[in-house]
Amino acid sequence: MLHARCCLNRNGTILGLDLQNCSLKHLGPNFPQAHTAIIIDLHANPLKDDLASTFHGFIQLQTLILPEDVNCPGGINAWNTVTFYPNNQTCEGQRNLCNSTGDTEICPENGSCVPDGPGLLQCVCADGFHGYKCMRQGSFSLLTFFGILGSTTFFISILLWGTQRRKAKAS
Repeated sequence: MLHARCCLNRNGTILGLDLQNCSLKHLGPNFPQAHTAIIIDLHANPLKDDLASTFHGFIQLQTLILPEDVNCPGGINAWNTVTFYPNNQTCEGQRNLCNSTGDTEICPENGSCVPDGPGLLQCVCADGFHGYKCMRQGSFSLLTFFGILGSTTFFISILLWGTQRRKAKAS
């Protein structure tokens, strides 16, 4: 289904986005809402940003058409094919860096690698593990954390209130 410059599926999810010749210098804060897009056309725009982190979460993106002076996000190693034309370049076939790096120990022992956009990956802890390098076993205890935080805040507030009250009585 075509709606303005978007191609949507029956659920209203963005599949394609045609932003060519829109005079865009920046993609803006709402651009991540198009993370479900498979094809995005951005050529003929005076883009100024480095697009490396702009496509964070765009794991389904397979074709990206950019102005000739803007590099493919993640570099040419993040794509199967990068084709240069006189007025644009096309980045096609996003690679899964988790499989293509050859380094089996990208993520810690209790974590697994998942793609997170062109040239980006993320390490996700296995069930039952959390924390730095997924080294802590069990679940994160919210009750303990907020209990200690709340009681510390309460006692510091009482201490400060008492010291300030004494100063107020003296003057």
